[in-house]
Amino acid sequence: MSGCREEDSRVAAKPLQPTSAAELASLVGKELGPTGWKVITQRKIDAFAEATEDEGWIHVDRSLAAAGPFGSTIAHGLLTLGLGPVFTAELVSYDGFAHVLNYGYERVRFPAPLPVESRVRMRLGVDSAEEVDGGAQVSMTQVYERDGLERPVCVARWMARFVERQTRVGSRADAPST
Repeated sequence: MSGCREEDSRVAAKPLQPTSAAELASLVGKELGPTGWKVITQRKIDAFAEATEDEGWIHVDRSLAAAGPFGSTIAHGLLTLGLGPVFTAELVSYDGFAHVLNYGYERVRFPAPLPVESRVRMRLGVDSAEEVDGGAQVSMTQVYERDGLERPVCVARWMARFVERQTRVGSRADAPST
């Protein structure tokens, strides 16, 4: 997980495209990824600070942060976590489902900082997939890696509800194509 090898800068292959609770269940125990790298720019940090009104000096004041514990500004932990949807979309397509709902997080940790201009990517472990009415509830572990650092910058257990497409008798989905 450390260092950036040339092949690490690639974009992930075509995302998996499960279309049923059973297909999601077949992914349990598998690790997906890594994704491609994303650079954390000061512009992204500043935009996140403005949107959340969390303008702590460690994130937005370049001068103070340069003299601080990390030698530069760092991304907000929640900015890092907020990259989950874009990274997950590189690994798993939701197109086979009516919709997917963010059900929540059970555990989120930020073991290391993510300094400005760092590169970050994510791996996704599929922990469980339980059938629920109309689909599946899936629990996944997101591990965010910083280029050149062994320790992850974020580890989060994420839960989502995948709602299967329903076909109703007499609906347009049942009509033959012409």
